[in-house]
Amino acid sequence: MSTGNEAPATWLSQDAYDRLQAELDEHIANRPAIAAEINARREEGDLRENGGYHAAREEQGKAEGRIRYLQELLRTAKVGEAPTADAVSPGMVVTIYFDDDTDDTETFLLGSREIAATTDLTVYSPESALGKAILGGRPGQTCTYTAPSGADIKVTVVSFEPFSG
Repeated sequence: MSTGNEAPATWLSQDAYDRLQAELDEHIANRPAIAAEINARREEGDLRENGGYHAAREEQGKAEGRIRYLQELLRTAKVGEAPTADAVSPGMVVTIYFDDDTDDTETFLLGSREIAATTDLTVYSPESALGKAILGGRPGQTCTYTAPSGADIKVTVVSFEPFSG
């Protein structure tokens, strides 16, 4: 349970950090090619009916959004092993059970979508409804959250441990 408005730290392994930095560098290096594609399509004529031009502009917008996201993520990320915590926090592998059914368990990683490429575990964001509900939780603690469907779901934290990637 967070006490401030600060976002939880995003912990990345050195490998994940390097991979994301390489992706960022690739997107930045590709900027001139996208701009050249837009200019080439613009010269084809009427922009209202120029699908290639609109596709190139859309690609540019997506690339620029990804660049901004990666720059911010890498600027604020902490590299290394997340400190051991006594409560559920981002970077933890968490096991929960639903309602009061101890046989209905799920184990997942509480972390950013960027780390999903490094694991076979399901990844839930700390900003998701489930993530917010269990942040700060301890084994045996029961939390309730509202699913996107509008249903209230009760979960109990069974265990958690740092993600070792």
